[in-house]
Amino acid sequence: MRKILLPTDFSANAFNALKYAVSLFKYEKSEFYLLHAYADEVYSNEAALTEDQFEEKKANAKKNSKSQLKEILAAIKELSPNPKHQFFIKSSYGLLVDKANDLINIENIDVAVMGTRGKTNEKSLTYGTNTIQVMKYVQCPVLCIPENYVYKTPKQILFPTNFLIPYQRRELKLVADMARSYRSEIHMLYISKFPINSYRQKDNQSFLKEQFKDDVFNFHRADEGDKTEVILKHLDFMNIDLLVMVRSRHTYLENIIQASTIDKIGLQPQIPFLVLQNYHREIM
Repeated sequence: MRKILLPTDFSANAFNALKYAVSLFKYEKSEFYLLHAYADEVYSNEAALTEDQFEEKKANAKKNSKSQLKEILAAIKELSPNPKHQFFIKSSYGLLVDKANDLINIENIDVAVMGTRGKTNEKSLTYGTNTIQVMKYVQCPVLCIPENYVYKTPKQILFPTNFLIPYQRRELKLVADMARSYRSEIHMLYISKFPINSYRQKDNQSFLKEQFKDDVFNFHRADEGDKTEVILKHLDFMNIDLLVMVRSRHTYLENIIQASTIDKIGLQPQIPFLVLQNYHREIM
């Protein structure tokens, strides 16, 4: 049973991410949890409200949240009536990351899927504030879907790595399962002018090969250079459909999501981007 969390702000981009998720997991028996956390809406302009007005605003926000979640549920069931899929709606008064992690732990969620832009659609933000917060702090992998992206079978998967991270088996299994479902090719990309020499790197490389043993697994090496440019180059000429990276302290991905503007980040793939959190959880 695959369990997928879908945070939503009721934007078209959030619904597009939902459509991608039901297409990606169409062959799997899956549970989808549509989550809307509405505390930020209640807190806006709270200083101008009396206590009674605040409580009324809170009650209205809850009512509207549940109503819109039901509308989304009806829309996705009509669009994708898959008997393998079950849907649940969760309206929560709290902050998105906190409520997402609560649900991840309670329901043992495998992956969160969300759009890279939200309601504000600010062009100065590469991923959007909520998406960056989720990428940084939730305790499960996060699959980010670019704005207006039309679903395409992920046949080619790029996985840049320096082989220094002790990968989590459960998170790699998610990638391996997706690749197996579509007979995809997984391309491991090592960017360095030095060969893999350390025992740690060799052990981690062997571990990756073992996890992907039933998939088509390729190894590539690129000379040291600007990592953003190297990754973008490989995304292009290898016709990559899904980019996978691991978030851990002091990694290249951590530097990417610390920044907020396109100029600082430089990397804004126009394809789905799966962030593995390297967070230890049991395989269920």
